Amino acid sequence: MAKRKMECSEEELRRIVTEHGSQILRLCVAYLGDRQLGEDAAQETFFSVYEKYGTFAGNSSELTWILRIAINKCRNIMRKKHFGFEVLQYGLSLPEPAQMEYQESMLLEKIEKLPQMEREAILLYYYQELDIKEISACCGVMEATIRQRLKRGRDRLKIVLEREGFCG
Repeated sequence: MAKRKMECSEEELRRIVTEHGSQILRLCVAYLGDRQLGEDAAQETFFSVYEKYGTFAGNSSELTWILRIAINKCRNIMRKKHFGFEVLQYGLSLPEPAQMEYQESMLLEKIEKLPQMEREAILLYYYQELDIKEISACCGVMEATIRQRLKRGRDRLKIVLEREGFCG
């Protein structure tokens, strides 16, 4: 086995940001519900990737490893800002709001109101298109736990959407 470099070169960091930057930014913005906080979280994520690249053991994909860092950065920001499960009044400010359909933006607003663990599972599964195994690795919990979080999140969303007349 080849030994991994202990440092991340600037060229390697550029490649990582180019390949994964938009996914990480979208996740952070959706997770935090705020464009500026999402950008801060994404920036902190890539700073950590640069600093800790040598610790990446390759037990998961590079993207899964980076997503886990991003989720932890988002959680830290929420703790620091005392967000808890509060929802920002003006909904999400996603990277390309002009291209988003009204229903999708309303759905994201409802997802934002889910408890943190369910919201995380829903965002990773449906918006990052990770499978159960990847989400499990990313979140550091068993696959059965991820399935349960997805089920609970879907059930809660269904109730809210039916109550508000979005589905029948």
